[in-house]
Amino acid sequence: MLELVTSNRGPIDVEGGEPAESVETLLERTALGDQQAFSELYDRVAPRVLGLVKRVLIDHAQSEEVAQEIFLEIWKSASRFETTRGSAMSWILTMTHRRAVDRVRASQAGHDRDERIGIRDIEPAYDQVSESVEIRIEHERVKRAMAQLTALQRQAISLAYYGGYSHSEVAGILSIPVGTVKTRLRDGMIRLRDELGVTS
Repeated sequence: MLELVTSNRGPIDVEGGEPAESVETLLERTALGDQQAFSELYDRVAPRVLGLVKRVLIDHAQSEEVAQEIFLEIWKSASRFETTRGSAMSWILTMTHRRAVDRVRASQAGHDRDERIGIRDIEPAYDQVSESVEIRIEHERVKRAMAQLTALQRQAISLAYYGGYSHSEVAGILSIPVGTVKTRLRDGMIRLRDELGVTS
């Protein structure tokens, strides 16, 4: 199992005094099966990957486990990265966010299943049933509304509101200006309010 550590390596190769390879180049070399490139890529992006997973999962042990799964996925699927669709860092962090959210959903599904088994012989109070139904209906409404957004709006909203990133951090992840992030978030939230029928 890989151990998640923070490397002292930065964007400059201290020994050679020359610029280190870009994340894109390291990912392209990884796609060719270059283990050294993968090791360098790991050192470069592991802190950000683990940081994002921790923001979503909170639990440290689960976060490390998910981070390991992400790097295994990067190793296996590096050849799918396309430079025309965005930066390598954005590709990696989008994959990271998706994996972390999947783990949250899986954990919640397991919790819900255990809860159903534990209380299936107890008739719940009417208010509990009503509240559960309302929450589920609202969740489905939000899910349908999110599907109406553009992919770029969904990505910005997911990072800002689900990932907990600031506008400047989202801009860094997506390699776009902060103003563009704010525009996507504003337009996306307006669209969401319209879809949900929120009047104020």
